[in-house]
Amino acid sequence: MSTSSPEAVKKLLENMQTDLRSLSMECKKKFPPVKEAAESGIVKIKTIAARNTDILAALKENSSEVVQPFLMGCGTKEPKITQLCLAAIQRLMSHEVVSEAAAGNIINMLWQLMENGLEELKLLQTVLVLLTTNTVVHDEVLSKAIVLCFRLHFTKDNITNNTAAATVRQVVTVVFERMVAEDERFKGIVEQAPPVQGNTNRRSVSTLRPSAKDAYMLFQDLCQLVNADAPYWLVGMTEMTRTFGLELLESVLNDFPGVFLQHQEFSFLLKERVCPLVIKLFSPNIKFRQGSSSSASPAPVEKPYFPICMRLLRVVSVLIKHFYSLLVTECEIFLSLLVKFLDGEKPQWLRAVAVESVHRLCVQPHLLRSFCQSYDMKQHSTKVFRDIVNALGSFIQSLFIVPNGGNPAAVSAPAGGSGSGTQGAAQGGPGTGGVSGNLTTQAAFEYRGTWIPLMTVSVQGSAKATYLEMLDKVEPPSIPEGYAMSVAFSALLDLVRGITSMIERELGIEEEAAAEFRETHPDQEWQPQQDVHWIHDHTLHSFLCISLPAFICLFSTDETATENILKAELTMASLCGRLGLVTPRDAFITAICKASLPPHYALTVLSSNAANLSSKAYSIQGQSVQIISPSSESHQQVVAVGQPLTAQPQGTVVLTAKNIQCMRTLLNLAHCHGAVLGTSWQLVLATLQHLVWILGLKPGLGGALKPGRAVEGPSTVLTTAVMTDLPVISNILSRLFESSQYLDDVSLHHLINALCSLSLEAMEMAYGNNKEPSLFAVAKLLETGLVNMDRIEILWRPLTGHLLEVCQHPNSRMREWGAEALTALIKAGLAYKHDPPLAQNQRLQLLLLNPLKELSNVLHADIRQKQLESVLQILQSQGDGLGPGWPLVLGVIGAIRNDQGESLIRTAFQCLQLVVTDFLPTMPCTCLQIVVDVAGSFGLQNQELNISLTSIGLLWNISDYFFQRGETITQELEREEEAQQKQAKEKGETLNRPFHPAPPFDCLWLCLYAKLGELCVDPRPAVRKSAGQTLFSTIAAHGTLLQQPTWHIVVWKVLFHLLACVRTSSTTADKEKIESGGGNILIHHSRDTAEKQWAETWVLTLAGVARIFNTRRYRLQQLGDFFEAWEILLNHIQSAALSKNNEVSLAALKSFQEILQIVTPVKDSDRAGDALAAMGVPPVLIDPLSASGPGRPLVRSDSLVERLTRYNGAELQAPPPGEESALEDSALWWSAWNTWYRTGTDSTRPPSGPTEKLSFIPSQPFLTALIQIFPALYQHIKANFSMEDLKKLGVILHGAVSVPISSDASPFILPSYTEAVLTSLQEAVLTALDVLQKAICVGPENLQVMYPAIFQQLLLFVEFSCKPPQYGRMETKHVANAKYNQAEWVALNYVPFAERSLEVVVDLYHKTACHKAVINEKVLQNIIKTLRMPLGLKYACPSESTWKLAVSSLLKVLSIGLPVARQHASSGKFDTMWPELANAFEDFLFTKSTPPDNLSIQEFQKNEAIDVEVVQLISTEILPFANFIPKDFVGQIMAMLNRGSIHSQSPSFTEAEIDVRMREDFSKVCFETLLQFSFSNKVSTPQEGYISRMALSVLLKRSQDVLRRYVEDERLSGRCPLPRQQVTEIIFVLKAISTLMDSLKKTQPENVDGNIWAQVIALYPTLVECITCSSSEVSSALKEALGPFKDFMQPPVSRVQNGES
Repeated sequence: MSTSSPEAVKKLLENMQTDLRSLSMECKKKFPPVKEAAESGIVKIKTIAARNTDILAALKENSSEVVQPFLMGCGTKEPKITQLCLAAIQRLMSHEVVSEAAAGNIINMLWQLMENGLEELKLLQTVLVLLTTNTVVHDEVLSKAIVLCFRLHFTKDNITNNTAAATVRQVVTVVFERMVAEDERFKGIVEQAPPVQGNTNRRSVSTLRPSAKDAYMLFQDLCQLVNADAPYWLVGMTEMTRTFGLELLESVLNDFPGVFLQHQEFSFLLKERVCPLVIKLFSPNIKFRQGSSSSASPAPVEKPYFPICMRLLRVVSVLIKHFYSLLVTECEIFLSLLVKFLDGEKPQWLRAVAVESVHRLCVQPHLLRSFCQSYDMKQHSTKVFRDIVNALGSFIQSLFIVPNGGNPAAVSAPAGGSGSGTQGAAQGGPGTGGVSGNLTTQAAFEYRGTWIPLMTVSVQGSAKATYLEMLDKVEPPSIPEGYAMSVAFSALLDLVRGITSMIERELGIEEEAAAEFRETHPDQEWQPQQDVHWIHDHTLHSFLCISLPAFICLFSTDETATENILKAELTMASLCGRLGLVTPRDAFITAICKASLPPHYALTVLSSNAANLSSKAYSIQGQSVQIISPSSESHQQVVAVGQPLTAQPQGTVVLTAKNIQCMRTLLNLAHCHGAVLGTSWQLVLATLQHLVWILGLKPGLGGALKPGRAVEGPSTVLTTAVMTDLPVISNILSRLFESSQYLDDVSLHHLINALCSLSLEAMEMAYGNNKEPSLFAVAKLLETGLVNMDRIEILWRPLTGHLLEVCQHPNSRMREWGAEALTALIKAGLAYKHDPPLAQNQRLQLLLLNPLKELSNVLHADIRQKQLESVLQILQSQGDGLGPGWPLVLGVIGAIRNDQGESLIRTAFQCLQLVVTDFLPTMPCTCLQIVVDVAGSFGLQNQELNISLTSIGLLWNISDYFFQRGETITQELEREEEAQQKQAKEKGETLNRPFHPAPPFDCLWLCLYAKLGELCVDPRPAVRKSAGQTLFSTIAAHGTLLQQPTWHIVVWKVLFHLLACVRTSSTTADKEKIESGGGNILIHHSRDTAEKQWAETWVLTLAGVARIFNTRRYRLQQLGDFFEAWEILLNHIQSAALSKNNEVSLAALKSFQEILQIVTPVKDSDRAGDALAAMGVPPVLIDPLSASGPGRPLVRSDSLVERLTRYNGAELQAPPPGEESALEDSALWWSAWNTWYRTGTDSTRPPSGPTEKLSFIPSQPFLTALIQIFPALYQHIKANFSMEDLKKLGVILHGAVSVPISSDASPFILPSYTEAVLTSLQEAVLTALDVLQKAICVGPENLQVMYPAIFQQLLLFVEFSCKPPQYGRMETKHVANAKYNQAEWVALNYVPFAERSLEVVVDLYHKTACHKAVINEKVLQNIIKTLRMPLGLKYACPSESTWKLAVSSLLKVLSIGLPVARQHASSGKFDTMWPELANAFEDFLFTKSTPPDNLSIQEFQKNEAIDVEVVQLISTEILPFANFIPKDFVGQIMAMLNRGSIHSQSPSFTEAEIDVRMREDFSKVCFETLLQFSFSNKVSTPQEGYISRMALSVLLKRSQDVLRRYVEDERLSGRCPLPRQQVTEIIFVLKAISTLMDSLKKTQPENVDGNIWAQVIALYPTLVECITCSSSEVSSALKEALGPFKDFMQPPVSRVQNGES
């Protein structure tokens, strides 16, 4: 309840009345005046209460009177009464009913009590209540009250002293609080600033308000008192201690800084009084050196000086903390003093207290910032901040270097042994000096054997001092070991923490401002405030000095301490990074890096950096700071032993738990502050790489490091502690690189560059040895790339550029990883969902694929294998989306070389197969050409035959694809072409693509054909064969798609080029036998030399080209230079036909046949290409190649042009419009004829000399084919076929037929000798002549002059029956004698051929006997002349059938020819024929050859019948027309008949056969003929009559002789029968006589010569003589002969003889 509530007032009144009553009671006896006063007081109170409503106000008004009784009571000096009165007074005070006057009275009364030493504690209480409850006490009264308290403080009673001290403190506070309250009240009122007076008058307080004035006076006197001067205001002070004064000053300064800052007067006090005072009081401490006696202080009461010093430091702390802005210069002095107190020469306690003070400053970052701003950044000012930092550093250093009381000189020596800049923490048991029993777990620092424990000093971020608080201690306390260092350590940590938070806050504000600025002014550049950065720079530069001397040496045995140090290092590094302070940043990072590595681990990156730093020369107290390395006998737990990463193998190195801890910090730094590391990445990564290596982490999938065994050397030893850590570490490592996705582009580049340079070092180390290389950098490049896919463009080039270098490294493990990383990145890059997607971002796609292409330049097979495998994977996963990347991918697939080995080629080929089977439709059509090239290159590789063959199959598939998608491909290609032409035009260049004039789609085909063409001349026969078949199949199947002009290129650039190459290769191929085809494959003898294998190719190629010429004839003919092409083709056919290889030559002829079977094609005008031609698109210009190229035929004397002009009467240059193609055609056919003629002549020309054993003899099939071509060819040239050509033909036919066969081929060609069959060659020859003859038959007159030539040719062949032809001077054996297994030449059996020829002759003669030419050229005579040979030989002919055929042919021919001959008898054209004919008859009928012994009777009779036939012909065809026939011929015939009519057979026949063998029939016919013609009644000339007469007389004379001889022999022989022969003869003669008699009877008498009669009659007696003969046969014949004589028995008419009158 409040003091002013009615209840409270009521109670107060009651209490007061009670108090007064008590007082009056107490004083009733001893002090009556007091009693009276009390009683009147009661009345007074009652009165006041009754009269006033506001009782309290009334009470206050009358308070002097109300208080009076109590004051009088106090004056009694009676303890009981005094206590009662003081209590009552306090009650009044507490109700604030004391007026100013009353208060003054109270104070005076209290003073008296104090002087009397009564109720001291109660006094203090009363003063306190009086001053705290209200503000009525002012000025002198107030000062009196304060002095009273001070006086009580210095009594003899301890309790009083302490209470008084407390009261003084409270009173001082109250005074200042009143001032603050007063200021609050007046805050709104703006006062008139008083005129500023000079500061000389200390009492210039007139401007202050009352409370302020009191405060001012009080503070001023406190200063006076501390300075041992007399106070101005506190009158009556008797004594004062400096310590108490300092404490009071400190509390005022600390509690009411606002007062001093707001009021000039107070500020002035601070500057003028406090600071000088402090500096003065410090002086003994500054002068003091340890060991010197302490100088007395000038204070009136000498006190030991620890308390003062300590309090001074506290004051200084407060001053710096609150009034830094006012006292800039003074603070600088204070701070310098502080730094000096840390000096090694000062007493321990002083250093400890100073450290505590510094620590207090360190936890106030804003202060530190101000220091930097006010001192370090000013040009000529002390670098206070830096000094503080350095002082802390040196302080800690000195603790280690100089153990207490050590040699002071040691301080100036730098901490040696740090030149190497390496650190170490080696193994060693805890404890020192070998005492291993006292296991200590206390945290401590240790350096070079000095071991200092670390204590928990205060919570982070607060400076809880120990010694600064020892206000009661008078003697310096003993400081425990390690305390000062622990405080310094905390101070440093807090310093770092504070600065960091401050700078970060400011940077945050700045970033916000920048963001805001950018929003409002998007077009302007944000300019940060310069000074802020300056502050930061200085702060951190100064900090460098911490990093080096202090932190590094503090390698504590305690994890948290280490953790704190590392945290601080980390923080500083990141700050420096954020502010772009490279050197300090690197210094901090270097420190952490070194700490992570094992002791004395030489790492160039770090040492070089340390050198850079020292050159910056950050000095501490003028000394150059060197890095202190921890001692080697440190008590660290070893957690890992591993191999150092060096080029030369070295021993092992150990890692301690501390190293691992540092490594984690390093990872943390990189992970969280990667963005500010910049170039320091190099340091960080290098260190990590070494640690990873020592720990034996190896890269796994995606670049993450996994624990793996070391490959070489003593294997890495890891404790379980670190084993559990490893996965974590490897995880953090991976996360570190994953977090690179949050870095900005520049930082990312720094990271990549650092990794690249690390990797370069690793590569250099791995050169020249096959040690396991460090793959850290490569693996991490991969990881970084994978997580930064979204902005891969910016880092792709450096990343892949470097990995490509790695891929070329000689160390297999290294390059394997390089390739792994590169391919993984490319695959990931292609698979990543970019924005915009790759399909729309061609540039990016090409960028991603480019390194894949670059890999093709690497020569190592393992890399290429990797490359190709990844291509395969890319195709399988992203094949559909490659788009513009196809050329690159195909380039990779196609970059195969023969030296690369099978497996590579096989992998690449798998890719190609995949492309061809799945992706042709998805790729841009412009890539199709590349696909063709690539497939071709697989065909050409020589490592794996199957791949070559399969790739040819792929080419076929590709061609099918072209065919099916022709239209779409054409459209796309043409669009592309237009675009390119446009570009080319803009650049002013010409478009340069292969086969340029052809349209783009045709070019695609041409590329395909050209590739197949290349494959057709591959060294391997199988490839050639397959390619050839494919090439010609594609041209045949899809050639229709090509445009007209393109065919020109196909013919010249593809087909003829191919033919020329094949011809060259074939003619130069090796004739060495190939033993076997590799492995156990046997090679057929027809393919066992390269030459034979090439022959097959030649055959295939030629056939293919011919087929195209055949099937595409119409197309090709529309080309302008079809004729040249035709000539070249023929030339190729000719050279192939004349090659010394049967297979080739035969095939050439087949091709020849093929192109000749062409009929002039019908125009298929619906074809697009022809439509072009029809529209008048000019044909492609004649290729210059044809003018002088290979295969150009030699100019013939009988040139084509002349011939055409001659026959057609038209100029070649201007043929009539309708006959253009006919003319062109005839030219083509004549060209073909010439080729045929040359081929025929060359191939059938016999070898010239006998020596040419090895000369090539064409085979029968070849010759057959050659001859078979003629008929087809002739159909086209017959119109102009001349005699000269016919002669040429004849030579060839004759030559061909004469060629012998090799004995080993004969069984296949010749039938057994006995069969009369023609060989196909002979058939062909005859067919050729047949065709010719038929053509002549239906041809115009002028052709018929050729008949005789044909006869001549055929008759030549007929002669072969008796006289086989010779082939040069070659010896040939008869087929029957040839041994098949010997290389001999066998002559053919020409009989059937000759006989067939003869039949042809007969037929032909039959048709042509009356032709003028036939008559003029004496064909008949030639036939007879030719037949004479077989007729004459008769039985001596090689074949019996020959002469029989000859006879029958002769008969047929004569039956036709004789009438013609008679018809033309007068012309004399047949004169020479008759003697030939007579000789022929003679040779035949009276042959010189004897019949074979085995001739049967039947056969003989048949043969005789033939003779009879001849005689009958004579009788029917010749003799009846004797008058048209030369006389001598008739004479010859007659003589012959005469000879035939008399038996003239040899006596060699057996008796039994004799009658048959005598040719009785023949004789009889002869005789009859003789007789018949002897009496011919048609004798036209005397000459002919004479012949018959002569013949008769010969006959009769002959008969007379026979008869006579017979009679004689008969007589002589007696009983013995005469020889059968003679009997036969006589019988014949008898029969002849009877025949003659019959003839004479029939003949006109005038026709018979008288002579004859006489001779006939003269026979009679002889006949009669024969009657005696014994033979019945003769008798019967005689009977017949004698019978007719009866006609002669008549009387004589007259003497006149017939014919002679």
